[in-house]
Amino acid sequence: MFDRAAQRGNGSVDFFGTALTLPPEGRFGSLDSVRRYVDDVLALPAVRERWPGAGPVTVRARRGLTAAHYEADTATMAVPDQHTTWALRELVVLHELAHHLCPEGAPHGREFVTTMGELAGVVMGPEVQHVLRVLYAKEGVQ
Repeated sequence: MFDRAAQRGNGSVDFFGTALTLPPEGRFGSLDSVRRYVDDVLALPAVRERWPGAGPVTVRARRGLTAAHYEADTATMAVPDQHTTWALRELVVLHELAHHLCPEGAPHGREFVTTMGELAGVVMGPEVQHVLRVLYAKEGVQ
């Protein structure tokens, strides 16, 4: 959906019959830029207020190309950075960061879904939170 909005150049998409303008999704050129972004997100007053116990996150390269992941025991985000671009995008990084902010419960359970939506809303805007909420509901995610 974000790719479609970017291709149109104005961020506009048809979302279940409603015209919705999405913000541009950040793309990263290196792990250093991902690290800076993660640090900046964790420093946002709204993030610090909502998740006051969130400590820093380490970002490292991941050897495999098919997945990014979060290691809770070391507060480390592992992101593929070689021969791939899918992982070096804002929603992927926010997904992994949501794992850091939501250490309890199932890895992609109710708490995680709520955290991911709230984090995307704080960082990217309420339109993104709305899209995630609707898509999660449509797919039966609770």
